[in-house]
Amino acid sequence: MTTAQVGVVGLAVMGGNLSRNLARQGLTVAVYDRVQGLGRDLASGHEGVGGIVDCANPESLIAALARPRAVILLVPAGRATDAVIRDLAPLMEAGDTIIDAGNARFEDTENREKALAAMGIRFIGAGVSGGEEGALHGPSIMAGGGQGAWDAVRPMLEGISARVDGEPCCALVGPGGAGHFVKTVHNGIEYAVLQLIAEAYHLLREGLGETAPRIGEAFADWNASGLDSYLLEVSAEALRHEDARTGRPLVDVILDEAGNKGTGVWAAQAALGLGVPATGVAEAAFARALSARREQRESIRAALGSPEPDSPGEGFQEDVRQALEFATRVAYAQGFDLIHAGSDEHGWGLDCASIARVWRGGCIIRARLLDAIVEANIHDPGTPSLLTDPPYMAPVIAGEAAWRRVVSWAVLSGIPVPVFSSLLSYVDALRTERLPAALIQAQRDFFGAHTYRRIDVDGAFHTLWSSDRSEKEV
Repeated sequence: MTTAQVGVVGLAVMGGNLSRNLARQGLTVAVYDRVQGLGRDLASGHEGVGGIVDCANPESLIAALARPRAVILLVPAGRATDAVIRDLAPLMEAGDTIIDAGNARFEDTENREKALAAMGIRFIGAGVSGGEEGALHGPSIMAGGGQGAWDAVRPMLEGISARVDGEPCCALVGPGGAGHFVKTVHNGIEYAVLQLIAEAYHLLREGLGETAPRIGEAFADWNASGLDSYLLEVSAEALRHEDARTGRPLVDVILDEAGNKGTGVWAAQAALGLGVPATGVAEAAFARALSARREQRESIRAALGSPEPDSPGEGFQEDVRQALEFATRVAYAQGFDLIHAGSDEHGWGLDCASIARVWRGGCIIRARLLDAIVEANIHDPGTPSLLTDPPYMAPVIAGEAAWRRVVSWAVLSGIPVPVFSSLLSYVDALRTERLPAALIQAQRDFFGAHTYRRIDVDGAFHTLWSSDRSEKEV
């Protein structure tokens, strides 16, 4: 049997395209999928320097691989990943490596690494971003695992990754589940930015009565300026695309229910668990959930009606552009706050400058502002927030008034802008000298004796609310 340098299990769009990418690097790739025919079609249709070998089962896949073996998994998260590992691990030997390149909860990745280490098998949890085009032409790869495992697969993964300024958009970001944690945060930022762009579209549609193609043209113009990003680029393309069946803009015939694969929810859960106020991520996840509640939406609209938007006045389109640029930078800042917190909590020692570099190419959230994030983290690796870095915020700080005008008009006009408004409240809360949390502490102490701290004396205190209301130190 042909000796292959790498195996791939899972040949849906991502797995198939990644296999082609590997073969294009001159590697022979052994492939397997439970769905019969996928591997055969992939192998017969490939015209690369390397080759693709279709394998009928896990046994033939492992037999086709040169030692030490390396197998990449691109299967659904959770039970499917565990099932494939259970099939492969008994067939493998000490020194072999399994790379989970699908989405995964970082806790699951760490558990799998420990279980496989007991068998002498190395494990890499690699977050891969770029969608089907990135998988084929060069994705962004965020690997997590041990240095030995990384050294064994680094040349291969760097070879298939995207490149910016000659550097591969691929790195070992940290040990254990760090790679999948960073990918989870990446997807959380993606959720927030996608929702911001959708809200900007809605504002221009309802406020100015613009058509989808005209908004697409505006987005294309914005993308040529400081808002340059892959997500804005694809949004412009989608808005300008005509539906072949009806001749209408495609976006006008798509059902307004947003799907998700759960990674944005994982990011929001991680933020809650770590006490990080990643409000943009959470509101974006809630917005998708709300969009799917069609029956409830229809019944409430019938019961309450909808307010008629007022005219937003001159300069509204530019206000929306400035608000989008400012809010997008805040969304990225929240994501990096979450990375810092995760790194501290788990002792990963994550390098945020390196992560931002990895995201500059092949990545769904690639954007011009990542260069500024790299510089901010080089100048001050321990920065408490990107919002305190003058070069990062200088291009948009003048847009604060525009952001407030946009959110105010939306609220008065009944236009939902959950991420625009939550991110603005987040910024305002951060710079408020005294928050109303003091009252919450008094309330908690009243009904639950949870104690509070004072501004003038150290220690924890409790007021005897149900008796003489004297205060005692606890």
